[in-house]
Amino acid sequence: MPYESIIVERRDRVGMITLNRPQQFNTFNTALADELCEALLEFEMDKAVLVIVIRGAGKAFCTGIDISEFHGKTLQGYREWIGRMEQALHVIASMKKPVIASAHGYAVANGAGLIAACDLAIVAEGTKIGATAINVGLFCMGPAVPMSRSLSRKRCLEMVMTGDMVDAREAERWGMVNKVVPLEKLEEETMALAKKLADKSPLALQMGKEAFYGMSDLEYGKALAYTNEVFAALCVTEDAKEGVDAFLNKRKPEWKEK
Repeated sequence: MPYESIIVERRDRVGMITLNRPQQFNTFNTALADELCEALLEFEMDKAVLVIVIRGAGKAFCTGIDISEFHGKTLQGYREWIGRMEQALHVIASMKKPVIASAHGYAVANGAGLIAACDLAIVAEGTKIGATAINVGLFCMGPAVPMSRSLSRKRCLEMVMTGDMVDAREAERWGMVNKVVPLEKLEEETMALAKKLADKSPLALQMGKEAFYGMSDLEYGKALAYTNEVFAALCVTEDAKEGVDAFLNKRKPEWKEK
């Protein structure tokens, strides 16, 4: 389908989604929020796409929600509007395919939440990340959900309560991002990670991600029981048999199940 606020590309086995409102620093408006979810689900259904990358056009990854849409809503209107703004954070966690954030410049409010919601994140040196809504009398409640899964409670609360920006290197030390690279290497390093994931068994990767998110909020014993059941199901697949056989015979596996 045609998109207005994002750019969708396919590179080999990688689906690329570029937030494309550079003059507005890729802030979320209704169109961008809806189109991002549509593109994610489009790639989820595309068997030729094994990994998804989200990045931003222009000088920033994403600087939150477009406040030009803020005023004049009822309580129910705000519920519906903010639900649309945060829907992508839920969609990413519910998808089976891995999603990588490739961020530069600024990742603020919903942009910080989007980095945290993605399964992995490669970030350019000098990128500033912040949960800044508190500075305008609001609060990054939605972004705090995925952020609290990456950060310690104290670090997450520090970010959402102070609204202070943290540097990419600090975010890496805190566990919010996987790797910080020079800006000129951002695309190269992102695609290298995407290719590494695309070379794995798609079935194992997708079942593994689903199990990881499924067990995250379960009690310890229930989490083990759940993941053991999923692992047993994985063991009887063709890819599992192929992977073990390839390892034993010192050859490259040929994955069968997408």
